[in-house]
Amino acid sequence: MQAFGKSIVIAALLATGATAAVAADASRGGELARRWCAACHLVAPDQATANASAAPFASIAEQSDFDARDLAISLLAPHPQMPDRGLSRDDAKDIVAYIKSLKK
Repeated sequence: MQAFGKSIVIAALLATGATAAVAADASRGGELARRWCAACHLVAPDQATANASAAPFASIAEQSDFDARDLAISLLAPHPQMPDRGLSRDDAKDIVAYIKSLKK
């Protein structure tokens, strides 16, 4: 019974996100953005072209209402204009960390 009780506590912690947070990797996020997002978005200062209707990542970073959690959620549930890349939660967190790193 004791092992069963521990399992319930572990499951509850996982469900609520109360586990130790792993830091997002902005460098990896930049690599993912160049691979998956650069076809539409201007993801880096050295990028030459992008779709004019897709917000540049630096502009997203500068928004006064920038919310990393909301942005990560939107990456996981893409809008109709954005193809489903099958991002993992870690992928989304890393891309958001990269976008956040572009703020001046």
